[in-house]
Amino acid sequence: MKSSIINSIKSLPPLPKTVIDMQRVCNDPNSSINDLVKTVEHDPMIVANLLKAANSPLYSFRREISNVAQAVSLFGMSMTRSIGLGNSVRKLLNVDMEPYGISSDRFAEISSIQAALMHAWYTKIDRAKADKLFLAAFLQETGKIIIASDVIQEDLATNFKSDIEIAIDIAKVERSYVDETTATVTAAIFTHWNFDREFVEMIEFSDMPQQAPEEVKEFANALNIIKTIVPINNPFGEHGIAFGLKKAEAAGYDVAKLQGAIDSVLEKIRVK
Repeated sequence: MKSSIINSIKSLPPLPKTVIDMQRVCNDPNSSINDLVKTVEHDPMIVANLLKAANSPLYSFRREISNVAQAVSLFGMSMTRSIGLGNSVRKLLNVDMEPYGISSDRFAEISSIQAALMHAWYTKIDRAKADKLFLAAFLQETGKIIIASDVIQEDLATNFKSDIEIAIDIAKVERSYVDETTATVTAAIFTHWNFDREFVEMIEFSDMPQQAPEEVKEFANALNIIKTIVPINNPFGEHGIAFGLKKAEAAGYDVAKLQGAIDSVLEKIRVK
């Protein structure tokens, strides 16, 4: 890994206390929804992002969500943690996504769409796995923030942006500029923050699921399929959807379930 990227990761500040507390509560089998509500409500930024997500068309709750308790109850502990963590991480890393040709708000939106698609798809397969994959899908593009910063520092942003705009394989473009991909950089970030090995590995191998350890191969495959369908340079493009469905079929998934999830998320986005 490039020394500049290693140094950027090493210099990352620690995760906010609220995020650490959320992780602790969610990992404690004796904790309750109420414990998580009490933790979240002390952080105005997480509260704002959680309510924004709860009232997004992506989740289609039947009524306006106006307080933390409602949001946490509807999302559940795992999804609440994912949304709080994802938005906190992007805030912490001071996002500038210009090299990828998108704004920081659009980057956050695409990450949310990837997570929503994963949730819509995997809840039809395995709810416990869906909870794990929702968090990973929400955070799997985090490494792009470090890559974008490195590209800007090397004064390569204009060329990088041009190549990303037309790229079918974004990871290949990243590798040609910084010798790494979003997957490997994201894995390094969350290793630095002491996330568990399973979470790190499912992201680390998401560009090459066939090389993943057996215990995370399914997760790596699912993440790869989601970012194939919702790449940041052309979410839900015709080619991406077709290729993603083809990958899902090759991996042994029921393609109809994935197509149904795609249709559901697209319908919600178009309502916006």
